[in-house]
Amino acid sequence: MSEDKNLNDDFKDKAKEFAEEAKETAKEFTEGAQETFESDNKKVLAGILAILLGYLGIHKFVLGYTKEGIIQLIASVVTCGIASIIPFIEGIIYLTKSDDDFYNTYQVGKKPWF
Repeated sequence: MSEDKNLNDDFKDKAKEFAEEAKETAKEFTEGAQETFESDNKKVLAGILAILLGYLGIHKFVLGYTKEGIIQLIASVVTCGIASIIPFIEGIIYLTKSDDDFYNTYQVGKKPWF
């Protein structure tokens, strides 16, 4: 009976350790996700959106360029998607720029195209 109690206590201790580690991992993940999506520098988010969903102009809306986002959407519809090459190129440009250069060019300098 004493052996069962010790085994049960060991399981409880291991479960508590696992739960604490899981909480810490979830907290780190949450902080990383918030940093990525809520930071001032939206380079990665804008770059990926431009490559994957650029024809919809979503990357322009994320960067605060509402007029340019609407223009991109209309251009994609009118050209049957041919105009989607523009955001694809923009996405590559966004992702290859340094963080500081991207921030200064597209967020501070408000350069809407390329």
